[in-house]
Amino acid sequence: MASPSQASRASLLDIAPVVPVVVIADASDAVPLARALVAGGLSAIEVTLRTPVALDAIRAIAEEVPDAVVGAGTVITPEQVRQSVAAGARFLVSPGWTDRLLEAMRGSGVPFLPGVSTTSEVVALLERGVTEMKFFPAEAAGGTAYLKSLSGPLPQARFCPTGGIGPGNAPEYLSLPNVGCVGGTWMLPTDAIAARDWERVERLAQEASALRAQV
Repeated sequence: MASPSQASRASLLDIAPVVPVVVIADASDAVPLARALVAGGLSAIEVTLRTPVALDAIRAIAEEVPDAVVGAGTVITPEQVRQSVAAGARFLVSPGWTDRLLEAMRGSGVPFLPGVSTTSEVVALLERGVTEMKFFPAEAAGGTAYLKSLSGPLPQARFCPTGGIGPGNAPEYLSLPNVGCVGGTWMLPTDAIAARDWERVERLAQEASALRAQV
């Protein structure tokens, strides 16, 4: 696993086998949640911009959890790119992309994963010099069979599949040659977050971080 200090040199897809996709409703949960995930071996943490406190959560994690590589997810506008990087995000993830958004992410100075779900989108990004992407929504868009079919004609493209992935099917995704990691939420049960049961989150993160060894 790459350390946070190596994140700028190593591929984002190689930091950990699983990237937790975090939705934070209470900013005070950000730091203990991040610490639990890092302690469990998942240092790359995607905080989605789906709540009003998301940027505050990113800022808190960036300042108080130095071993975390915190990023922003559900980034869909150039303004969100600027806001996320200003808050301390060290990578960006989008569910899809446009040329305008891609230009902003490329100019941000941090790694980014634009979202794709079709072959044409993958080819368009390769044409623009982007080889690492988010495959979303993974299960609905064709799952492992689709990604496997892409590996032959487009071996230079690598993916972080997200959407419908859990401990049961994550090893199948991770076994594919064009998959570097997967994104998921199963290590963040709603009841555990509500109860602030960070020990349970850490335990589930440990199990997730060990999935690579099952491949």
